[in-house]
Amino acid sequence: MTLATLRPRLVLASASPRRLDLLAQAGIVPDGRESCDVDEAPLKGETPRLAALRLAAEKARVGAERNPGAFVLGADTVVAVGRRLLGKPETPDEAARMLAMLSGRGHRVFTGVTAVEPGGRSASRLSETRVKFKRLDGDDLRALLDGGEWRGAAGGYRIQGRAGAMVISLIGSYTGVVGLPLYETVGLLVGLGYEAP
Repeated sequence: MTLATLRPRLVLASASPRRLDLLAQAGIVPDGRESCDVDEAPLKGETPRLAALRLAAEKARVGAERNPGAFVLGADTVVAVGRRLLGKPETPDEAARMLAMLSGRGHRVFTGVTAVEPGGRSASRLSETRVKFKRLDGDDLRALLDGGEWRGAAGGYRIQGRAGAMVISLIGSYTGVVGLPLYETVGLLVGLGYEAP
């Protein structure tokens, strides 16, 4: 029996290829992936910070229920202007409205991460990053919308795509804005006893 057969599996409770790539960047390759869709509508009075933590915990919980005996990692990213939470736009018009709101001003990106260990213990962390876009003109908006990067992206943009050229400043975790803050994620897994192969 090899060490690999003794080591509990690691399941990423996300279908996001970006989160998978980020884990690989840290030398972690999950044994499986589980798309754990949950209702992402914010609760009444819920702050963006709490929404990111709650959604990450819900995804991890669903993943753990489907994969008993495994380490499970869940994450969720939300973009906020003040207390206003910008989710994932469903249409180009909705994406355009979000991008216009972000144009020339700062916003915050919150990524919650929850890890569950095989025995059921869990721990969560939150990454908060401040991002400021340049003032977006019509050409900028067309480039962001026509490229389709807004689909499935909190706030209607992907910083690792065309939007990256429009960021004036970023204070915090770049990987958190992409969708999985590596420092916090690795710390959670190691703290719960996960040993990378």
